[in-house]
Amino acid sequence: MDRQGSVATVRRAVDEFALAHYAAERQWCVALSGGADSLALAAVAAHVRPTVALIVDHGLQAGSDAVATVARDQAMGVGCVAAHVIRVDVGGHGGPEAAARAARYAALDEARDGAPVLIAHTLDDQAETVLLGLGRGSGARSIAGMLPYDPPWGRPLLGVRRSVTHGVCEELGLTPWQDPHNADPRFTRVRLRTEVLPLLEGVLGGGVAEALARTATSLREDTDTLDELAADALLTVRAGEGVDSRLDVAHLSAMPAALRRRVIRRWLLDGGGSGLTDVQIRGVDRLVVDWRGRGGVAVGSSLRHQRLFADRAGDALTLRTERV
Repeated sequence: MDRQGSVATVRRAVDEFALAHYAAERQWCVALSGGADSLALAAVAAHVRPTVALIVDHGLQAGSDAVATVARDQAMGVGCVAAHVIRVDVGGHGGPEAAARAARYAALDEARDGAPVLIAHTLDDQAETVLLGLGRGSGARSIAGMLPYDPPWGRPLLGVRRSVTHGVCEELGLTPWQDPHNADPRFTRVRLRTEVLPLLEGVLGGGVAEALARTATSLREDTDTLDELAADALLTVRAGEGVDSRLDVAHLSAMPAALRRRVIRRWLLDGGGSGLTDVQIRGVDRLVVDWRGRGGVAVGSSLRHQRLFADRAGDALTLRTERV
């Protein structure tokens, strides 16, 4: 494989990621759409470890089966040891983008056969994620962006610009698929990519995407530290387990606000919470610091056919469920 230019840049990123996180792995998978980012990752990863390409066909566009077939052939052509097309049915929960993402990750998780899965998110994707988090006011965790290493998912290209992955395809003579959704202004990320980021680059004199990615890294380090402290603190204020657990309000109220809310978040997740928002967590926090007899707070639930509520009973926070 050519070790110059863009190929060399991606190879260094994959080598460093493998050494840091997958030194003991003998094989890995790559989530392959056929686009430039994932095609470049598959081509390079296949020369680092035995690589299985996993191609998810969402069936949302005419000719998606043909696109998947081409991606499978390209995967084998760049040296993957196997390539599998996985067809999924995309539901409608949470909107088309969220539903497709949920279906994709579920399919990849089922097909990976215990191996880690590399995903070709780039620095540009990370910058867009940070901007989305900023715009939605969804808290530091969202602004911290995507995790580079979140088993079974690995993202070795979060420090690599999208222009580099396109350069890999050019250097290796690969023709990536051009997803029409990536040019459709109905999608928020497309407008961020084509309108907002170029405007910021012009106004601020360049380097905005890199600065946003650095912000994500810095916030993630802070958030990870606070989460570790919160996990320890939770042990001192919780009685019981799961949905039957309780939190001692007196000890909670003495904690710094940032730590207290992370304790509450971890408690809610352990009790069956899911998809928690900053608004929900702050609502539960008010049961501690500004109760005034207010009622319970509904939070996202992973419990089958049950809604989940955080409530206050005297000097404790409690959880309760309702059938739906």
